[in-house]
Amino acid sequence: MKKTVFDCQMCGQCCEGEGGIVLSPKDLKRLYEGLNLEKQAFLDAYGVFRNGKWQVRTGEDGNCIFFRAGQSCTVHAIKPDVCRAWPFFRGNMADAESLHLAKAFCPGIRPDATHEEFVEEGQSYLEENGLVASDPEHEGHALLPVSKTNSSF
Repeated sequence: MKKTVFDCQMCGQCCEGEGGIVLSPKDLKRLYEGLNLEKQAFLDAYGVFRNGKWQVRTGEDGNCIFFRAGQSCTVHAIKPDVCRAWPFFRGNMADAESLHLAKAFCPGIRPDATHEEFVEEGQSYLEENGLVASDPEHEGHALLPVSKTNSSF
């Protein structure tokens, strides 16, 4: 039986950091509808407009506002695509060193997974879950664009 290269530990390590969680229009709609809010009410409560894009606010601890220690992601079922795609981000898929750094950061990435295994499983996961960016203006820049070159990682 083949071991998976990633098994989320729900630890929240990926829910913190400087980059911010950029919301695509699809993410925004999924979140405000899932939380039974009007769009503007959602943005007022949970959004921040930064560098020309809507992002999810972070708390004083630097974590995504939807992450709660001991509870994990409070919007897991409706979370943004960039969150759904972790750890299969562009950098980790394109660069073995980036994956090596991600392994040190994320306990869910199998330590002995090769870059080739990671890319193969990641590409399948992204495609099966509709997480491959097809719009050049897509706001989740960590997602891979659709192209024939993706299969050659």
